[in-house]
Amino acid sequence: MSIVSEIKCAKCDRKFSGVRSRCPFCGERLTGSGKKAGGADGFRIKMLISIAVMFVFVLAAGTLLFTTPIPEVESPPQANTPQSPYFPNDLGTSSLEGNHPETPPPEPAPTPEEPSPEPTPVVLNLIITYNGRENRDFTANVSERVDLKVIVVPEGFEEEVIWVSSNESIFQVVATNTAGTAARVTGLGKGTATLTASVGGIEAECIVRIR
Repeated sequence: MSIVSEIKCAKCDRKFSGVRSRCPFCGERLTGSGKKAGGADGFRIKMLISIAVMFVFVLAAGTLLFTTPIPEVESPPQANTPQSPYFPNDLGTSSLEGNHPETPPPEPAPTPEEPSPEPTPVVLNLIITYNGRENRDFTANVSERVDLKVIVVPEGFEEEVIWVSSNESIFQVVATNTAGTAARVTGLGKGTATLTASVGGIEAECIVRIR
């Protein structure tokens, strides 16, 4: 149903919209003698009803818009958020210093390990040498001097090598260096005696013949 009423032209008797001021068919100007299809009172009533309905819709929409509550959006929990010094902390007590995590005590410094003492080498063998060769029996003259050396196996033994003559009337032996690895034999009288070199519980012997 159209809101605007149709009217009839007083001249050609044709219907047209009531909003026009002239007949679209014959051009006759609309006057008070024009016939309105629904009547002028019906047209006004329809217009008023339409305006009232629109007003009610607008009023209802505005009321719904302003009365509907807006849902609150929950914020995600924040980790490690410091407490305000003027509000209760996590334990429900107020603190002016805030809720600070406890600082762990410093770890004690590691005690430096004392170096393990190196084991004392064990003497495995002694070798008496003359001119770089092993010598277990040699002959010398009275008043003659013979230089001997001893090889300690393994090397690096710190104890002093001890030289001993079994008969000092035949020959005498004296160490010629601090470690005792070198010695000098001096013939004193004719005869035979034994020369002994010892260190670390190991001994080496050599027969000395003086003529």
